[in-house]
Amino acid sequence: MVNFNGELFSAESDILTSANRGLKYGDALFETLRCVKGDLFFWEDHYFRLMASMRMLRMEIPMTFTLEFLEAEIKKTISGNQWDDEAVRVRITIFRNDGGLYAPLTNDISYLIEVGAMVSPFYLIQDDGYEVELFKDYYVNKDMLSTLKTTNKILNVVASVYAQENGYANCLLVNTDKNVVEAINGNLFLIKGNTVKTPPLGDGCLNGIIRKKIMEIVESMEGFQMLEESVSPFELQKADELFITNSIIGIQPISKYRKKQFVNTVSKGLVGKLNAKARMAQTS
Repeated sequence: MVNFNGELFSAESDILTSANRGLKYGDALFETLRCVKGDLFFWEDHYFRLMASMRMLRMEIPMTFTLEFLEAEIKKTISGNQWDDEAVRVRITIFRNDGGLYAPLTNDISYLIEVGAMVSPFYLIQDDGYEVELFKDYYVNKDMLSTLKTTNKILNVVASVYAQENGYANCLLVNTDKNVVEAINGNLFLIKGNTVKTPPLGDGCLNGIIRKKIMEIVESMEGFQMLEESVSPFELQKADELFITNSIIGIQPISKYRKKQFVNTVSKGLVGKLNAKARMAQTS
């Protein structure tokens, strides 16, 4: 079952029309998050990022679109799929209503909530081999639009095809300054000694929720320094660890980039702290 504007439909239902602006122009935003037994991981952060993104895209935010309203709609969708006691992946898509060409006929919006069952209720470290490569055919723009979770992800799609064709688990994307920005599906962190580094939003990386949480965790750890600075491709092979973050996997260590093999010592410790932070957010 999916939730379209508050009503539950079969996932096979013909809900969207050929005039859908998300389909035609990528005129849409989305959020993905975890829900475990009715507790939405970092829900306030996701909600406020969504509201800020809608304002930036000049979408009309309905008066009913409160934190509590959307949370209730998510839980209604989960209940409709009988997954109340499960770990669930949630995706909320917001799109401007049908009509117009590039210029819309209206700034009013519709929403679609989809859910799917997950294996684990907690973030886990995957120790399997995870090799990445740079994707340099196209570049991420250094602007605020690049920091939003819009449905305009054709660069990520083409990079994913490149990764599949060449046997890589993921690719790292670069911006117009040729600095490393992020992975296909999440933010990038680099560890060298006791320094943890991630690209700044000004370089065009996604304004990730787990990115923010990992930065908070590192800043609270004695003996570690958190830097938000541009990452040159030359730094990658000099790093001790590389890892990717997003709201579904949590932390994904990178095991290999070109000839360099990486450990995951610090990232293993961070995933425990991330799980603890998620539990604290649920009980607060």
